[in-house]
Amino acid sequence: MIKIKTDEQIGLMAVSGKVTGRILHDLADMIRPGVSTKEIDRFVEAAILAEGMTPTFKGYGGFPASACVSVNEELVHGIPRETRILNEGDIVSVDVGVTYKGWVSDAARTYAVGEVSETAARIIRAAKESFFEGLKACRAGNRLSDISHAIQARIEEDGFSVVLDYVGHGVGREMHEDPQVKNYGEAGSGPTLAKGMALAIEPMINEGVSRVKTLDDNWTVVTFDGKLAAHYENTVIITEAEPLVITLDERDV
Repeated sequence: MIKIKTDEQIGLMAVSGKVTGRILHDLADMIRPGVSTKEIDRFVEAAILAEGMTPTFKGYGGFPASACVSVNEELVHGIPRETRILNEGDIVSVDVGVTYKGWVSDAARTYAVGEVSETAARIIRAAKESFFEGLKACRAGNRLSDISHAIQARIEEDGFSVVLDYVGHGVGREMHEDPQVKNYGEAGSGPTLAKGMALAIEPMINEGVSRVKTLDDNWTVVTFDGKLAAHYENTVIITEAEPLVITLDERDV
């Protein structure tokens, strides 16, 4: 069942979302060669706790960290480690969830580590731009798959693959609520978008084949062919007019 949020509830989510967006913006300055993925996790956790909020991911389903940090062929759910050091030319996605007074915001970015290849820069850009193509469809009265179709079209326009096994989702009191928000499909189907829906829209794309697999740690999802993956996500509120992106820092607009 899709849970419609009140204006008060959206206000609480927006407080959380502002912190999430700021953290993801600030990470761009610390992500560089020589930094470990665990350092990124510590930065994220400290920033959340400093605001008196809770890292949503830590302990969720047994996940051991406050951020998912996924490098190169790792698509999502990478476990931060002291021994995983970023190198020049890597790309790294960081997924962050913040809970404030019981209300969750969820967002992710993929960053370049130093100078990266043309392909790496393109896949980072395609993940971000496909989100904003989907955002154009986030209007009350549209259908959910209108978002999905717009995302898929943008990804495939650049010659990349849409991941089929992982999708976006509703968000609110729980990190994962109805509905599932696919990054693929034909337009014109699924639930009608309505004021008060809160959606975590998150294009996940691969350089090569769309297939993925999970490593033996039971968390880290990697591309099947070992090629690059990218991830971009924001929490979006459907309104009577323009959609509200609560996890996008104003400096990134």
